[in-house]
Amino acid sequence: MFWILYGLPVVHPDSTLVVTINGIGLALELIYLSIFCVYNREKKGRKIVAIGLLGEVAFLGVIAVITFVVFHNTTTRTLFVGIICDIFNIIMYASPLSIWHKVIKTKSVEYMPFFLSLANFANGAVWTAYGLIKFDKFIVVSNGLGTVLGAIQLIIYGCYYKSTPKKGSGDVIKPNEVQLSGATIA
Repeated sequence: MFWILYGLPVVHPDSTLVVTINGIGLALELIYLSIFCVYNREKKGRKIVAIGLLGEVAFLGVIAVITFVVFHNTTTRTLFVGIICDIFNIIMYASPLSIWHKVIKTKSVEYMPFFLSLANFANGAVWTAYGLIKFDKFIVVSNGLGTVLGAIQLIIYGCYYKSTPKKGSGDVIKPNEVQLSGATIA
């Protein structure tokens, strides 16, 4: 949502693609959350989603009001909103760091999905390329860092992929001893 605010012509002129792509992404996320809420049988999950969305919209509203009341030209608005976008983008790209320790410690990529790592890298790379084409430092900084973090994820995945035990490989662990039934002989 912050990137949509960033791409508005009154904040950062000539950013139509930023608004449209992130608008489509927001719509897809809302569809996904709607499906989750429809099929979630626990009210707790719905409540968490509702509180999270309400908090995000309220925070966006506060930032939008500050942007339009305090800053009176596109240069300062771009700077303010761009820094906020970069902070949240870096948090998004760095969130998988929490699992790297577990992957390295257990020497298993069981908890680090490959396609999520690949998508993280590809997303950062594409947005970095766009930012370089448009000479937009705010898009380049956070997504360039995201590309590096995504590449590190893929390297870690490549290093520990072979040592991860395969599920459903047909290897059945057999007990060391034969166990007798609980029946007693009289």
